[in-house]
Amino acid sequence: MTSAGLPIVEELRERIQRLAGATARRRVVLPFGIKEIDRHLPGGGLALGALHEVAGGGHGANDGAAAALFAAGIAARARGKVLWCITRPDLFAPALAQAGLMPDRVIYVEAGDETSLLVCFEEGLQHGGLGAAVAEVAWLSMTASRRLQLAAESSGAIGIAIRRWRRQTEAADFGQPTASITRWRVSALPATPLPVPGVGRARWQLELIRCRAGESADFEVEACDAKGRLALPSGLAHGSAQKEIGRRRAAG
Repeated sequence: MTSAGLPIVEELRERIQRLAGATARRRVVLPFGIKEIDRHLPGGGLALGALHEVAGGGHGANDGAAAALFAAGIAARARGKVLWCITRPDLFAPALAQAGLMPDRVIYVEAGDETSLLVCFEEGLQHGGLGAAVAEVAWLSMTASRRLQLAAESSGAIGIAIRRWRRQTEAADFGQPTASITRWRVSALPATPLPVPGVGRARWQLELIRCRAGESADFEVEACDAKGRLALPSGLAHGSAQKEIGRRRAAG
């Protein structure tokens, strides 16, 4: 390269750095409002204009429902309408409402197959008029996830891919790399005990198993309330959550 070309290259590098810096400064996040969780996420919350993945910790219905309710709580706290794409008509709207996602905010799309569902998911993220788009998918390739990530970036909406499998063998796909910013696993735990007979607030084991530019972590939380917010169990809220998690790991 000639010396005359060097200033051009340096100028291009400076422009790229400025653009990258502007993008980083514009990144908006949706905090959980729990410092023990938010401090593990770059910017202090879930990135908007990004794709996130959620799955149940096991293959049972309880863990699958917990993953869906976790996603519903996130979508409930986003501004605007929510697109929810499915291939199986087994979504229970009253349960989503208990997690803060009211029926009048949700647009349901039932696709005939996974390919059509991903198309609807991508178009929803590109729309620009939605606060969140959610899709229940079994397979998610790197190529498809990159398209979804770019679509979310273009509109600023948050995308949530709930990984659902019909067969246990399909669950191995959750370990494959994707372009998602975070990847979560949710497992149902025994409910919070009550001082009187009755059923207490559900508890979840929440695992952040992948976070771009962040670290993995896991938390014991109380399930989403009517505003879509999680909470720490009282024993953890007034003490060290990480110490309690370490104690449980050692005991197990």
